[in-house]
Amino acid sequence: MAEGITGERGVWLRDAAHRGDLATFVDHAIRLDDAAVVRLRARSPGLLTAWVATGFDVLASRVVVGTVRPDDLSVAADALARGLSAMDASGYVDPGFAMDSAWRGALPPESGFTHLEDLPAQVLLDLAQRGARLAKEGGSSHGPPVSLLDQEVIRVSSAGVSVGLPMRCVFALTAMGFLPQPPAEGAAADELVRVRISPSWLRIDARFGSVYRRRAHAALLLR
Repeated sequence: MAEGITGERGVWLRDAAHRGDLATFVDHAIRLDDAAVVRLRARSPGLLTAWVATGFDVLASRVVVGTVRPDDLSVAADALARGLSAMDASGYVDPGFAMDSAWRGALPPESGFTHLEDLPAQVLLDLAQRGARLAKEGGSSHGPPVSLLDQEVIRVSSAGVSVGLPMRCVFALTAMGFLPQPPAEGAAADELVRVRISPSWLRIDARFGSVYRRRAHAALLLR
């Protein structure tokens, strides 16, 4: 069933490459939480954004070329994964049952962010590896200790504005596969991630996706 012919709800992707991008995002979300909920939103004509709560009190997103109907839809990650694996020749994906009531958080705005600084991706990869070692030493069955997650691991600044990046964001970037892993993915020595802020959000853009963290207390993520 081709997009534009039917009014059925669902996701339509232009080609297999975009299906693969979204499938990878969903796969990482399921690895973090097998009960994860993915929120799909129309971003602009021909683009959609997939969102997931990572479990680090950090949101992750990835933009792909495609269409979602309705324009804002939350679904179970495992159901979406099954739909993506069965995508037909028209590009139609059955995302499974709507779970809009299961999404408890507000989303960041699409615009209004100020660029602060670009950081080498390798710096964040090194921090993630160091954090993983510390988490293994001091963690529990519930995951890394909160003190480690909240630790400010690097500070960026521009035009008198200074913001600290917590380990939560670094872990979220690596857990979602947003940072290239050398050498398999051809990570370049000059690969950069971009740090931006709005009055309410910290945003880090990497090659394969973005993570967002409330600049206020994480409880504000809950309605």
